[in-house]
Amino acid sequence: MPDQHPPPRLWQAADRTGGPLDDVLDVLRRRYFGLVVHRLGKNHSADDDNVYFIGLGRNLDMVQVDTGPNGQPPFTVEAHARIDTDEPTEALAAIQDHLAVNAGDLPSALNALSGALGPAVDRDWSARADTLGWDCWHTAEHIGDVLLSYAAQVVARPTTRYVRFLASADTDATAAEVLEFALTGGGILDAAVRAAPPTLRAYHPTGMADAEGFAAMGCVEALVHGYDIAQGLGVDLTAPPGVCARVLARLFPDTPDTLADRDSWSTLLWVTGRVDLPGRPRRSEEWQWHGAPLGDS
Repeated sequence: MPDQHPPPRLWQAADRTGGPLDDVLDVLRRRYFGLVVHRLGKNHSADDDNVYFIGLGRNLDMVQVDTGPNGQPPFTVEAHARIDTDEPTEALAAIQDHLAVNAGDLPSALNALSGALGPAVDRDWSARADTLGWDCWHTAEHIGDVLLSYAAQVVARPTTRYVRFLASADTDATAAEVLEFALTGGGILDAAVRAAPPTLRAYHPTGMADAEGFAAMGCVEALVHGYDIAQGLGVDLTAPPGVCARVLARLFPDTPDTLADRDSWSTLLWVTGRVDLPGRPRRSEEWQWHGAPLGDS
């Protein structure tokens, strides 16, 4: 029976291959919070260990990168699809595509919102939503309004302002109906994002955002305000860890590296000022995310 490779070993920033893969990994480490790289283990010096696994935090959905000896081309990147290239820049682009907020992330966030709050529509939605000044009903209304607002930005693409409208639920809408309004806003944003070109840029106060950025913002609005409502109603909302990891990398690249080993959901709640973490008090209301694409100047 042939020897099996030992478990992959952590490949840290100080570890170097001597080839162009080092530059690729350096760019990724600067750009993405929580980036984790592992290198295939080996039993014997002659074994081929030029295989790397790249992901975000505890998210196990990793991209595999095969290289030539010493981090040299050719590169094979395997994630959503397989890409073979001799160009480090093309390998970098393929890895970034896998680490990006993807087409399934906003629906996953909305499903988490619906799954947590749908069974609680018979509770008292006039209760205060966690630490917000709003009650649960108006917080859900806010989710619908802001997600529709982001959809409008993606469609109209203004460069200096928001599209001038305000969306609201009927004042006599039930809890189930205002939750439906919030989920509908998310569905419209999702459709707008899927139809948008990668070159899209539109106004947001935190930077000229692309479609990925608006999708990531939509995930935060749904999950974090959903958490606020869940706290007010006395129910639990658990977010998809992969979604949280990609959103943190896209919108909060300055998150302290010391939090990279924590679960991504609690880290997202911390960066948005919802919870304390050990040794880190709750953040003030002055936090903000990074709206513009990370590669834009």
